[in-house]
Amino acid sequence: MKADGRSRAGARTHNASGIPLKASYDEADLAAGPRVTPGEPGSFPFLRGLRPDGYRGRLWTMRQYAGFATAAESNARYRYLLARGQTGLSVAFDLPTQLGLDSDAPQARGEVGKVGVAIDHVRDVETLFDGIPLDEVTVSMTINAPAAILLAMVLAVARRRGIPFAKLGGTTQNDVLKEYVARGTYIFPPQPSMRLVTDVMAYCAAEVPAWNTISISGYHIREAGSTAVEEIAFTLSNAKAYLHAAIASGLDIDAIAPRISFFWNAHNDFFEEIAKFRAARYLWAHIIRDEFSARDPRSQMLRFHTQTGGSTLTAQEPDNNVVRVALQALAAVLGGTQSLHTNGKDEALALPTAESARLALRTQQIIGYESGAADVADPLAGSYYVETLTADLIERASELIEQIDELGGSIAAIDSGWMQGRIAESAYLAQQAIERGDATIVGVNAFVEAEGGDVPIALQRIDESIEREQIARLERYRRERDANLVERRLHEVREGAAGSANLMVLFVEAVDAGATIGEICDVLRAAFGRYVPAEVGA
Repeated sequence: MKADGRSRAGARTHNASGIPLKASYDEADLAAGPRVTPGEPGSFPFLRGLRPDGYRGRLWTMRQYAGFATAAESNARYRYLLARGQTGLSVAFDLPTQLGLDSDAPQARGEVGKVGVAIDHVRDVETLFDGIPLDEVTVSMTINAPAAILLAMVLAVARRRGIPFAKLGGTTQNDVLKEYVARGTYIFPPQPSMRLVTDVMAYCAAEVPAWNTISISGYHIREAGSTAVEEIAFTLSNAKAYLHAAIASGLDIDAIAPRISFFWNAHNDFFEEIAKFRAARYLWAHIIRDEFSARDPRSQMLRFHTQTGGSTLTAQEPDNNVVRVALQALAAVLGGTQSLHTNGKDEALALPTAESARLALRTQQIIGYESGAADVADPLAGSYYVETLTADLIERASELIEQIDELGGSIAAIDSGWMQGRIAESAYLAQQAIERGDATIVGVNAFVEAEGGDVPIALQRIDESIEREQIARLERYRRERDANLVERRLHEVREGAAGSANLMVLFVEAVDAGATIGEICDVLRAAFGRYVPAEVGA
């Protein structure tokens, strides 16, 4: 084995965001930095957390992200995890579903059920949540461009079960801006996409009051290669764009802001990640109060879900990923997350097996019930290093947010390719640091085992027969439904898209009548067009 050759392996003079690091910190560093008034836990600006008692009254929601193959197989995984102490569901959808395609679409070939569950129609959603009390278990759905349609399917299932919408709790990610920036599962251009977002906000404010209508994601921005500073700034700038769109559509800020949540990455730099969560809460509280004049304290609270960093996992020596995930999860807890997903050790190679998903869940439970990390609110408050780093992140992210404002806001920064270019540059610099050995990745560019040192592990594989079976069920579903009723409902969606009606109302009726996600999205593609991205650097 060979270390990376640096003096005291791992010692750095700057962190991943380029912030200079001293050998030690003291009270003078706090006095010399930007003035930040943290307040107390549970009070504005919520830097120290949303609740005065931290996790004493209730732990974070342990919400393992899962979904693969068919609705029936994903349902079995959900039951497996719930039986072992998971406290909320988080649904992963396959690529065709994320792109608004039915499983028999030519573009879906070879992708059905591969990276998430295949959902074509409301019967699939009934199967997905079979035996799961939707009025007791909260459901998070990682779906963006067609998020309104998937939410409509959940609502249709609830209505069929006689569950009042007011009793439903959960989240639709519904953050299409970051798709243009970092992920790529967009369908429509930004303006009609923003309309779909605000339609969901307006509908849920009136009909589904406990539902989080959007989870604004820094996670994917970080996975694409951004720094922690960029993750904060780009995510909060996107949030501002959604609020401006909501206000322009006539919505009251204090009616919608309490149901907005965020989704952050927990990366490898332990102390920077803790400081990042604290800084983001502080910045959001000031943005929502000072820029948008929100007065409800619930509007000013940045509530967030965290997922450990998928891009930090390695295919080499996958057991090492257990340690990475544990440290990342601990950082999220010390930073005050409301909800947490811990990645499986095998996710650099395949979807997680049931065994690795159980170990990931046990990691959260050990932190929550054995470590003592949840006993007090904001346990690292007063640390010279953490407080200085928090203030540095607040200052640097504020400067970047101001720069985006000067460009005309997030949508302008995205349309021009500026934001994508910043992320690409950061990703390039990070990869260069790994290849030079300036950034140590244990088992990859340092402390590497001799050839054959890795022990093979069992991997989750999706059989090719899954796609054939899903298409057969879809064909049977189309034969059994009332085709005339479906066509009438699709016509109503077509007319609504051409006008100004709230499309959520029409989506619920369309999916309940039997329309598929692909059919509804085809109507919207015809009405709205498709998004063609600007060339980065053009």
